[in-house]
Amino acid sequence: VQLVESGGGLVQAGGSLRLSCAASGSTSSINTMAWYRQAPRKQRELVAAITSGGGSTTYADSVKGRFTISRDNAKNTMYLQMNSLKPENTAVYYCNEELKYYSGSYSNPYDYWGQGTQVTVSS
Repeated sequence: VQLVESGGGLVQAGGSLRLSCAASGSTSSINTMAWYRQAPRKQRELVAAITSGGGSTTYADSVKGRFTISRDNAKNTMYLQMNSLKPENTAVYYCNEELKYYSGSYSNPYDYWGQGTQVTVSS
């Protein structure tokens, strides 16, 4: 499985960015995809997650109402639309895919990560 993020960059506070994560090599359609971020000297944290069919999403409280996660399964791509960006949103943003396989019962999850894309919000 390969995950490739794109769309990061430098933006002024109040601006917007759209991150993309292109997935390839998955052999299961049972997957939850998510965006995590890690700021300098901080632990990696969950930003948003979306289930296989896109029917269920989860957001960190700090981004609710400003960020929107979505996915296009036909393109094997996940997105994160980030609006009203703040300097505290500065971090490396990582794409995550959690795969499960079904063969009579569900397997334990397999976790995959992208290389990350830098988002810098200036004040």
